[in-house]
Amino acid sequence: QLACPLDLGCHSVKRKFVTDGIFYAELNEFLRRELAEDGYAGVEVRVTPQRTEIVIRATRTQSVLGERGRRIKELTAVVQKRFNFKEGAVELYAERVASRGLSAMVQAESLKFKLLSGLAVRKACYGILRFVMESGAKGCECVVSGKVRGQRARHEVP
Repeated sequence: QLACPLDLGCHSVKRKFVTDGIFYAELNEFLRRELAEDGYAGVEVRVTPQRTEIVIRATRTQSVLGERGRRIKELTAVVQKRFNFKEGAVELYAERVASRGLSAMVQAESLKFKLLSGLAVRKACYGILRFVMESGAKGCECVVSGKVRGQRARHEVP
């Protein structure tokens, strides 16, 4: 029997899957907000009998770890407190993304920062497309919609 991450006293298999899904979604959302600038690309949760291992995938693992591992220790403490893990029952690791050009999440964050810095939509999208295709992808589509410039909403596929 796997450990129930939210301490809800998992009784049925259905409830176990639901609580695991909620745990994963909340953890992913928290890490996505916290590590947006560090090229966050996803999380993997491995449950072992002794402890729960959480592997954070990012493009800049040094900034995820922080100075002398300070930031990863802070993240571990926050996750432990939020999800009611016992002391030492959860361990966070950082893993580098092999090719960031092939990670959709990393490219979406990159596009977000390009648009926020004021780069034109088409130029930002073409830059992303070129980088992804040069990384070895077979194809790519970049869709930006909503109020990009001005009052009217548009849907742009370069």
